[in-house]
Amino acid sequence: MRTKTKIWLITAAALILIGMILFSVAMSVYHWDFSKLDTQKYKTTTLDIHEDFNNIEITVDTEDIRLVASSDDTCRVVSKSPEKVKCSAEVKNGTLAVKSTDTRKWYEHIGFYLNTSEITVYLPKTEYAALKIKGSTGEVKIPQTYRFASADISLETGDISFEAASNKVKIKTSTGDIGIRQIAADTLDLSTSTGTVKLADVSCQNIRSKSNTGDVTLKNVTASKKISVTLDTGDVVFDDADAEEIYVKTDTGDITGTLLREKVFITKTSTGTINVPKSTTGGRCELITSTGDISIKLADR
Repeated sequence: MRTKTKIWLITAAALILIGMILFSVAMSVYHWDFSKLDTQKYKTTTLDIHEDFNNIEITVDTEDIRLVASSDDTCRVVSKSPEKVKCSAEVKNGTLAVKSTDTRKWYEHIGFYLNTSEITVYLPKTEYAALKIKGSTGEVKIPQTYRFASADISLETGDISFEAASNKVKIKTSTGDIGIRQIAADTLDLSTSTGTVKLADVSCQNIRSKSNTGDVTLKNVTASKKISVTLDTGDVVFDDADAEEIYVKTDTGDITGTLLREKVFITKTSTGTINVPKSTTGGRCELITSTGDISIKLADR
């Protein structure tokens, strides 16, 4: 090894060591509280809502969204966000409209961020007509506490957890997971480009799930009419699920699991094995995969 190369390596190692020592000293001063490294200053804003409303519409950029039961039967919106992100909330024509506006310049987005922006809406009632949420980057959690006539949630990047009863549910995220638990609904319309879809303890009339990349799992899921699942790449797993009619199509992935009742199976795979019950009664069950196995059993059989 050349002497010049050795000098460069020794110098680089020394600089790394010095950096580690300085970092350790700085963190010791902050008692290893990494939140002290955050370069963004946050503020908390509370907005009190006095008017009555039946609908909820939330439009945000990067905030996580939470709905929480109010302890004093009043509505308020609490926002934790960077200083130059403004949250507004007002009632118009029976709709609570919550909106965040980011006034930062592009260069003010550059930095070291450890805190999470979030908006929490404290609601005095448990039943509302329509819920609509639209966001760019963040997470949405809707608990079992609530019931909506319709729910429409759309995110660019983020996970969505929905557990509220609703007649019509439409959920879409480009990059993120969708989790639906313990609900009864008329229709479920789910869509994600990259992310998993998990349904558990769900009862509906119709379920539609469309994905590009990601697995779909249905556990204790029943539909009185139809379950339709289409995806490009990913596995579909039934765990004690059923519907009058089932349609599943995946280009690359396995279709496996257990169904509750007999079906008339129509199956196709280009590369893979097929193992389904040889039943001649029941609703139509069409399972198609280009590359993958198809293996379905009937529960308790």
